[in-house]
Amino acid sequence: MRYKELNPDFPYEIKPYSFATADVDFHVALNESLEAGGSRMPDIYCIGSGHVMEYIHGDMAMYATPYRDLGIDVESLAKEADIPRYVIDMGSNADGQVVALSYQGTGSAFIYRRSIAKTVWGTDDPEIIRDKIGPGWDRFLEAAADLKVRGYVMVSGYDDLWFPMAASAENPWIVDGKLHIDSYREAFLDLAKQFHDRGYTNNTTTWLTEWYDGMKDTGPKKVFGYFGPSWMVNYVITNNCGGKQPGEGTYGDWAVCEPPAGFFWGGFWVFVNKNSEHKEVLGDLIRWITLDSSEAGLQYSWASGTFDGNGRVRDAVTSGTVMGNVPGEIDF
Repeated sequence: MRYKELNPDFPYEIKPYSFATADVDFHVALNESLEAGGSRMPDIYCIGSGHVMEYIHGDMAMYATPYRDLGIDVESLAKEADIPRYVIDMGSNADGQVVALSYQGTGSAFIYRRSIAKTVWGTDDPEIIRDKIGPGWDRFLEAAADLKVRGYVMVSGYDDLWFPMAASAENPWIVDGKLHIDSYREAFLDLAKQFHDRGYTNNTTTWLTEWYDGMKDTGPKKVFGYFGPSWMVNYVITNNCGGKQPGEGTYGDWAVCEPPAGFFWGGFWVFVNKNSEHKEVLGDLIRWITLDSSEAGLQYSWASGTFDGNGRVRDAVTSGTVMGNVPGEIDF
């Protein structure tokens, strides 16, 4: 464990539990262990963005320890680290206390093919491509028309549009106890139908084989781009591009620019169990993971590619300060 390497006086063993290959629902198992207490309960638990609300505002909120009770000066450290507002808001309980923060930056971009951009618009400059595809979905639709003329499709399938549109909604699904359809989510239906009817996609479904084919140019038509955060680049497109180095498959032919509408996708929020017997030492560990913007912090090593030692993967992190102090280019 990196933290123990940097802090040899840390008096406890850090024992992670993995549910990746277990035939069990993670949240069911976690909830049971939190409720059972004793040796089964975790001191720290990480929750994906899609389930965070249950652990901050729902039935499991009673187990979350406010960071300030761990001796963490969240306000000053968050300002120093330049933590995005969405990370803090997601991690704050009804009393405005931060009980969880994320370390993985999941603000998202449009990830596009440089060669296709040059063919269609004569440039692959991210600042120019940004203005070709947005801001707003009307420009994105116009760009899709330009691409079709040259024989390309804008996205692999129309459901590629769903997450950025749904995630940029201004209101939640439930308002005052009733189902609420935000205008951004409703607009998806119209835009998706236009993309389908005008042939701006390969008509694939996200996460199925045909969707990945567009990343390595084996689909019906070449796909211009995909939406997503850094994990979409590092762990999805890179592993499905048909190559391992520039010149192989589509490796090296990608760039990112701002999407038509801002959104974030995924990430894990880190909690400390209020019943932990070790809270007196966990504060510094949590600070190191979520708020330390120095070169000794977790986020700097992850963003600079030194955490795993090979330097090939540079993930975005939540600290804007860290992101401004590390190089962002990769061969891919």
